[in-house]
Amino acid sequence: MPYRFDYEKLHVYQRSLAFVAWITELLERVPPRLAAPNQLDRAATSIPWNIAEGNGRFTQADRCRFFDVARGLALECAAALDVLVTKKILAEAEIDGGKATLAEVVSMLVGLIRSNSDSRMHDDVVQYRAS
Repeated sequence: MPYRFDYEKLHVYQRSLAFVAWITELLERVPPRLAAPNQLDRAATSIPWNIAEGNGRFTQADRCRFFDVARGLALECAAALDVLVTKKILAEAEIDGGKATLAEVVSMLVGLIRSNSDSRMHDDVVQYRAS
């Protein structure tokens, strides 16, 4: 597939689209009366949007701001999946693949943030799991 925009070449962008596809299928099994389907869909969809917008910014600070938002949205998605497991809507095994993709996305976004900012404090990689 030919790339028309620079952000399409980013592996983190491609992985975030993979998560959007995964979560779309998963949410078909979640009761629509819950807040989670709408919130998860909105958060997941916003991850690649923020990566694309951040990649198009000219200053490092602007890029970092959008990559930060995308990272926060990925963490929000991970937490929402944990909530669905806690509420016994989904089983832990059902969310493992999605959380693995989110962990990759978060790690790559942290790398983009680090490469665009010398003065930022950086988080260590943490495994996110439901208790």
